[in-house]
Amino acid sequence: MMGALAALLVLGGCAGRVPGVIGQACLNSDRPAATPALCSCVQQVANQTLTSAEQRRAAQFFRNPQRAQEVRQSDRPGDERFWQRYRAFADRAAAICG
Repeated sequence: MMGALAALLVLGGCAGRVPGVIGQACLNSDRPAATPALCSCVQQVANQTLTSAEQRRAAQFFRNPQRAQEVRQSDRPGDERFWQRYRAFADRAAAICG
């Protein structure tokens, strides 16, 4: 589970303009491995797999990885559903975007 999160969180830390909340979170994070192309790819995957509300929620994980851990460990049904969708998104982004 943390592998999917780690793969996504490593995607931040670049300059440039990328549309979408996930793409912007990627660009604004302090992670050096990302490029505008990679952040754009991750945003495209988010557009295909997450609702707008889910994207806003997931974007928070770039700024606060502890929040992701809290959601992952939560017993609330809504958090569990979101985490499953987020995990599928993160796995797909890692596979497609590298």
